[in-house]
Amino acid sequence: MLVVGLLVGGGAAQAQDAPKYSNEFLAIGVGARSLGMGYSQVAAVNDVTAGYWNPAGLLGVKGDLQVGAMHSEYFAGIAKYDYLAVAKPIDSASVIGISYLRFGVDNIPNTTELIDNNGNLDYDRITSFSATDNAFLISYARKLKVPGLRLGANAKVIYRNVGQFAKAWGFGLDAGLQYDRGPWRFAAMGRDVTSTFNAWSYSLDQRMQDVFVRTGNELPVNGVEVTLPRMVLGAARQFKIGSKVDLLAEVNLENTFDRKRNTLIATSTWSGDPRVGLEVGYARVVFLRAGVNNFQYVTDINDKRSLNFQPNIGVGLKIKSVALDYALTDIGDNSVALYSNVFSLRFDLFKHPGS
Repeated sequence: MLVVGLLVGGGAAQAQDAPKYSNEFLAIGVGARSLGMGYSQVAAVNDVTAGYWNPAGLLGVKGDLQVGAMHSEYFAGIAKYDYLAVAKPIDSASVIGISYLRFGVDNIPNTTELIDNNGNLDYDRITSFSATDNAFLISYARKLKVPGLRLGANAKVIYRNVGQFAKAWGFGLDAGLQYDRGPWRFAAMGRDVTSTFNAWSYSLDQRMQDVFVRTGNELPVNGVEVTLPRMVLGAARQFKIGSKVDLLAEVNLENTFDRKRNTLIATSTWSGDPRVGLEVGYARVVFLRAGVNNFQYVTDINDKRSLNFQPNIGVGLKIKSVALDYALTDIGDNSVALYSNVFSLRFDLFKHPGS
C-alpha cells in the first residue's frame, strides 16, 4: 500500500513535462449548489464559493461575513473531501476571502516493517499513515468603473503529503472576471494562470529504499510537478416566470491546452469540456437544480464507441441568512464510482445595530 501511495501521490513529480493530470483534487468542485448544476458556475456564482469557482463573484457576498462548508465521502468512505471558506466585504467595492480544501485517505496500513530482522511476521509492527492534498486560497475581488464589470484573483498555496515519506509545496495564481449586461452574465476564469509548481521531496531511510528495490519499483527522486493553465468561459441568463419563480441557466466551456484529451471537443493542441446547468427557484426559498458535465467518448469491449456524460441533480433551501444545499453527483469519477450525496451549508453573519 505504501509503495502504491508514493507512486500515485508523487510519481508525476519526477516528470518535468507538465503531466495532464496534476493537482486533480482541485477539480472536484465545492458547494452542493454548484455540483448539482453540473459544475457550471463561473458566471452565476455570487457567494463565498466564488473563491473557488471565480473570485470575481465574491462581490455578491451578503452580510458582514459569509461562511461556507462542505463534507463528502466516496469510495465507500475511504476518501474524504472537506471544504471551509469565509468571505468578508472590505467596502462597497471590494471583498476578501479565504478557502481551505482537503482531500485525504487516512489510516493507510504501512506494512514495510511487517517482517522483523529475524525474518518473522510481526503484526504489531504495522503502523498507519495518511495521504492528503491540501489547498489554501486567498481571494480578492473588486468592482471596476465599467458598470457591471468585476475582477478577482486567487493566490493559492498547496501542501500534499504521503505520511512522513513524501511531501510537496506548491504555489499558483488564478484570475477571473464577470460582466453583467441586462439579464445576461458573462465570465472568464483562468486557473493556474502562471502555471502552478509543486516541489516534491522524499524522506526514505535505507530500509524503505530496500523495499522499493525488492518490489521492483524505482526509487522516487525529488522533482517539480507542473500544473498548466486552463481557461473556463461561461454565460448565464436569469429568467423571471411570474412573481415568484426564477429560472437560471448557465453554460460553461473549460479549455485546456495540453494536447488532446478525452473530451467532447478535442484537437491535437486544445480540448473543450462543456457543462450545462439549470436552477429553478420559488420565492427565493426553495430551489431545484440539474446539470450535465464530463462528456466523454467510451469504447466498450466490442469496440463500440459511445458518448458518456455525468448527470447531476440537487435541491436547496434558504431561510433568512442560512442556506442548506444537497446534490446527488458522481464526485471524482463519472464511470466507476457510485453517486455521492453531497451537503453544503452557507450562512451570513450580520453585525447588530449599534455594534
